[in-house]
Amino acid sequence: MSAMSAMSSEDRALSSEAVLQQVKLSLQLPSVLEAIATRAAIEKAASAAGIQVEIAELQEAADAFRLAHRLQRSEDAWQWMEQHGLSLDEFEEMLRFNILTAKLSNHLFANKIEPLFVDRQLDYAQAIAYEVVFEDEDLAMELFYAIQEGELNFFQVGREYIQDRELRRTGGYRKPLRRSDLRPEISAAVFAAKPPQLLKPIVTSNGAHLIFVEELIEPELDRALTTQILAELFAAWLKQQVSS
Repeated sequence: MSAMSAMSSEDRALSSEAVLQQVKLSLQLPSVLEAIATRAAIEKAASAAGIQVEIAELQEAADAFRLAHRLQRSEDAWQWMEQHGLSLDEFEEMLRFNILTAKLSNHLFANKIEPLFVDRQLDYAQAIAYEVVFEDEDLAMELFYAIQEGELNFFQVGREYIQDRELRRTGGYRKPLRRSDLRPEISAAVFAAKPPQLLKPIVTSNGAHLIFVEELIEPELDRALTTQILAELFAAWLKQQVSS
């Protein structure tokens, strides 16, 4: 019998001291303390606003959680809670706090989303663009003119000169880009483009950027962007509460 299997369940149980020591040794104590302060700030603000969580909301959240985590059977749910060291009361408290956070976020900022969107529409515009970065500015310029004259196309250049394998497969495309994703000198050129347009190489400290702008997407206040703006506003508020 191994030493581990010979240990009693009491021996294997984690003490509060052991958990705290592991948190410290894994350098997670600052983030844990921040989470505690964040929780306290949310509870205080929700109480001041008279926000409560109803039993029906808890049940709905529990059903959604079990569905999302594929815990349809009661046995699966109990096993999951045991795996994470949660009692039923603690599981319900986790759900209650998540609901409380969402309700507080909406209470504080739901009516500020649309005005912010209107004020910052330019920040939420997106560009579909492809990029190849060269160390040699002269080479980038030479290839720019070759593409302009129809001797090559941009994607042939990408396949030959992009070093990263995954990026090469996408032709230099990463994701829809916002102004904040780009260096100012690149952002200005990209969002002033008239797609589809190949931009003259832009030189930065990273090299010469040869960029093909395929499309500019006007911002729309859809559900995804609404959720994002709400999350940004709430995160900024929380940061202020915790740091004050």
